[in-house]
Amino acid sequence: MDREETIQKIREALAEGFEVDIEEIRPDAPMIQTLDMDSLDFVDMVVLIEKNFGFKVTAKDFEGIRTFQDLYDMILSRTGK
Repeated sequence: MDREETIQKIREALAEGFEVDIEEIRPDAPMIQTLDMDSLDFVDMVVLIEKNFGFKVTAKDFEGIRTFQDLYDMILSRTGK
């Protein structure tokens, strides 16, 4: 799976998991506001990432993540893309 395919997989998983229109998941969009996340939603996101991308997520992984691009970059770096 290349970089673009990975990003598309992230977008699809988030759209389905958080019941939001995939078109709202843009690189520059604020992640927390777009997904209307509360603290329990972060647990759901961790499970979603671990299930779809095969690595353990820590609180440190989310430091500095504000936009979807930040999330893409974190997942891509952890998966070696």
